Amino acid sequence: MSLISQNVPSAFKANKTKRDDDGVIDEPPLLLQGNEDNGDEEVTDLDIVRTKKRKKARKEDDEKVAVEQKEKEQLEDSLFGAINSPLEFGKGDEEEVGDGADLFFVDRSASGVLSVDEEDGELSEEETQERKPVWVDEEEEKAKINIAKVNRLRKLRKEEEESLISGSDYVLRLRAQHAKLNPGTEWAQLDRHLLESSYSDDESLDEENRVGVARGYKGVESVDDLLRTNEDLVVKSSSKLLPGLLEYSALLNANAEEPSNGPINSVQFHRNGQLLLAAGLDRRLRFFQIDGKRNAKIESIFLDDCPVRNASFLPDGSQVIIAGRRNFFYSFDLVKAKVDKIGPLVGREEKSLEFFEVSPDSSTIAFVGNEGYILLVSSKTKELIRTLKMNGTVRSLAFTNDGKQLLSSGGDGQVYHWDLRTGACIHKAVDEGCINGTSLCTSPTGTLFAAGSDSGIVNIYNREDFLGGKRKPIKTIENLTTKVDFLKFNGDAQILAICSSMKKDSLKLIHVPSFTVFSNWPPPRRSIHYPRCLDFSPGGGFMAVGNAAGKVLLYKLHHYHHA
Repeated sequence: MSLISQNVPSAFKANKTKRDDDGVIDEPPLLLQGNEDNGDEEVTDLDIVRTKKRKKARKEDDEKVAVEQKEKEQLEDSLFGAINSPLEFGKGDEEEVGDGADLFFVDRSASGVLSVDEEDGELSEEETQERKPVWVDEEEEKAKINIAKVNRLRKLRKEEEESLISGSDYVLRLRAQHAKLNPGTEWAQLDRHLLESSYSDDESLDEENRVGVARGYKGVESVDDLLRTNEDLVVKSSSKLLPGLLEYSALLNANAEEPSNGPINSVQFHRNGQLLLAAGLDRRLRFFQIDGKRNAKIESIFLDDCPVRNASFLPDGSQVIIAGRRNFFYSFDLVKAKVDKIGPLVGREEKSLEFFEVSPDSSTIAFVGNEGYILLVSSKTKELIRTLKMNGTVRSLAFTNDGKQLLSSGGDGQVYHWDLRTGACIHKAVDEGCINGTSLCTSPTGTLFAAGSDSGIVNIYNREDFLGGKRKPIKTIENLTTKVDFLKFNGDAQILAICSSMKKDSLKLIHVPSFTVFSNWPPPRRSIHYPRCLDFSPGGGFMAVGNAAGKVLLYKLHHYHHA
């Protein structure tokens, strides 16, 4: 064995116990391992003792550093909170946290009943204990604040003559003012005993889990059952339309792809809420797919010998009835895409069948005839089945919501009620203040009906009271000054549209529950020209207005979420 090989163990012994940056002991060199494996050289007892001393010294140093680090962390926790050893919910660390120590405090100033007008601004004893500050400024008691000198601080005064207050009172009053202006949210409050009083009759409280359950979920026993359902979890508090201002927005014109060359006399939505028909004096019947963005045209039908005065879907959506100032009318089958010409009616000499109404059950079409006659035609056979006779001329018709009765008015200023099963007039009474009736409309609920006259007056009646002998209307609308040509209730009878084609922008929307006019309609910056017809989509989301300029204006009513 050479001298070089004999000195190798002592030269590399320091490397055996050398630690890397991570505190891991390095492995001895391969040369040393080879010498040990071969048994050529053994480590002396002196080297072993030195190694043990070094290990012991390093261990003591490590323990000293750990103690210093622990003391440092405890100091940081006491000053800034438990940032180094956060406590899990429901668990405690008894070794590090004393029995009386608070890991956090709850600020109840937002949810309390503090007020600037309280006799004293002191917090309750319980809240003072919970909100014990870590550090108190001793200068606050000595400082004096003049709250009368600064305008924005005058609201903190309890008395008008009060001016100087101490710094601590100033802080308390600022806290109370902040709590008054910024009340805490209900879900963030720990005091939930007041929660039951804030819920309406439509909601109930799950006592076990402290969860508000909306109407329709009263049978739900736990939160898990509520979260397993695929139904709507957010329930609207109310579906009532508020009076005053109507929330709406103007959309692309419904017939923007193909405007009419003449006045629009009829617009109506199909029962699916997406198909809209528009017809006018240019003798074309157009169908549009309404989406509010493109409003694509689907079909256009040209009637060579009939300028369209009135067109309407059958309520079942299978056909369209088209009429003009002719002694015949047309029927367009939507399924077969076939147009049929019907008339003249047997035994009748009417030269115009332009005014008609279709019954809600799609069984009967009522036409306005000559000399006070009302012509009832079957929608299936297109044949005359019965006639009704008024004392005066007939000007307007309206079916009740069940289709069993028909209302009519005209030149004698009276409103007639007809029983369609027997053909008898069951009631007639004068429309208050009316000389010539020009329009009628019944509500979808069947409780109300509106009657318009040539003087611009619209009377709204309760139908049952009217049949019972009460002649006074619930409300008289006097917002129009010319002949009322058109009346229309929307689907839930919360809006009544009244219009006159004789005056520009003469279209009003009535809030039916309050019988007041929406003040922001018609649109102040967009003219609707001379309105001639109007319709609401079945869900109430869209409103289409046809005017004399050949345009069909389309509006979105934001209160309603479906077309």
